[in-house]
Order: sequence, then structure tokens, then C-alpha cells
Amino acid sequence: MHTVVERELELKLVLSPECSIPVPARLTYRTDDPYAVHITFHTGSDNPVKWTFARELLVEGVFRPCGHGDVRIWPTKVEGRSVVLMALSSPDGDALIEASAAVVSAWLERTLRVVPPGSESEQLGIDDGLAELLTPTPADDLWLRDPWPSDESGDGDS
Repeated sequence: MHTVVERELELKLVLSPECSIPVPARLTYRTDDPYAVHITFHTGSDNPVKWTFARELLVEGVFRPCGHGDVRIWPTKVEGRSVVLMALSSPDGDALIEASAAVVSAWLERTLRVVPPGSESEQLGIDDGLAELLTPTPADDLWLRDPWPSDESGDGDS
């Protein structure tokens, strides 16, 4: 059974230092995808904009600047409020998103309680899956037997 940790919130799309517009969004974390966080921006169109990136990046970005390339995250203060800024780049364009640091941190804390850092692989059952894949079966004996015995096998035919 997988757990989903969601939070609806209002983010701000920063258009310029003086101007930003509110964008309703949803943060989603799923234990069946334990390394990732998902942000869905409800832009008013039929197709919401979705971004997925490493949870670790968001956790670190609450405290210090991190990331490079398509996703960069850093904490700052805007008019005395603690916020987290996310710079998102894609072929469709770039966006600077502002979120309340308190709201993002509280949601992240919930995800970290569900899946503590370092335990993500346990959620995926990789170890169990690998063990199952690597368990020999009777059919493996046929595949593992050498069809061309070496000359040193000494079975007396030569």
C-alpha cells in the first residue's frame, strides 16, 4: 500500500521584482516514487503544468542554494517573509516560482516522516526484487551447464 502526501498551496509566479501573480498548485509525494517530489501548477488551462524533481533538492533548497540546469532552488526573504524560490527552465520557457518556506518545510517534514532520508530504496523493494531475480530456479541449471565441455574435462572420448 502506497502513501501519498499532498498539499494544496498558492505559489507566486514572479514576473519581475515588482510583479508576481498567484498560481494555485499542489505538492505531491508518493512512496512508490520515493526520490521525487511533484508540483502541479493549475494554470487555468485544461492541461496543468507538472514538474518532477528530486526531493533531496527541495529539502536542501529550503536551507541553501542548490541545483543547476533545469531546477535551481534557494531560500531568501521577501518583504520580511521567508520564502523558497524555484527557478524552473524548460524548452517551453523559464519560470521563477516563490513559495512560503514555512508551508514547503511543513509539507517536506511530513514526507520525511513517511520515508526518512536514506530509506527510499526500501520503498521501492529493490532488494526484494533483486533477490527474487537472482534466486536460481531449476531451469537455470540447463542454462548454466556448459554445452561445450572443455578438452580437459577428461570424459575419455579423446
